[in-house]
Amino acid sequence: MNHFGLAQEALDQLFVKARTAHAFKREPVPEGILEKLVNLTQWAPTAFNSCPARYVFLTTDEARSKLIPALSPGNVAQVQSAPVTVILAYDTHFFEHLPELFPAYDAKSLYDKNTILADQVAFRNSSLQGAYFMLAARALGLDVGPMSGFNADVVNGTFFPDGRLKANFLINLGIADHSATHPRGPRLSFSQVSQIL
Repeated sequence: MNHFGLAQEALDQLFVKARTAHAFKREPVPEGILEKLVNLTQWAPTAFNSCPARYVFLTTDEARSKLIPALSPGNVAQVQSAPVTVILAYDTHFFEHLPELFPAYDAKSLYDKNTILADQVAFRNSSLQGAYFMLAARALGLDVGPMSGFNADVVNGTFFPDGRLKANFLINLGIADHSATHPRGPRLSFSQVSQIL
């Protein structure tokens, strides 16, 4: 394991200088990059290596048009601008894969009869994977615009009618048009958000 931190240039690309994208250039994102993004994300930690996140990549106007009715009005133009919109979803039956993904322990038995716990774990860990996904995208030179302004019931009914998958949040993906980027807002300081006990 490399115990040396990343160079400041890399930290800037991932965090300090990266901005949320609200509009995009009409440059397609190759399918190979989407596959690489998912494969990178899968290496990051989740509970019992559960990997509950599922990714639906909307890359055509036809696919995006199915999402538009579920969006908050302020998010419509952002989705229409993006070459890719990702529905970051989670598999409510993720535990079926645990014997393969985590053979060291019978973790499947914790969830297969406890749907409330399974749903909580799937939501929490798919949220983690969504964050990993966005950092992986930035590492590969893409810009991201996460969105929670949508009607999840409409998305689920349209894209996941059998009920097994559920939408967590949306991510627009591509090369940003920075002419639409807002001035950067401040952040809370370490002392405002942290305690050392």
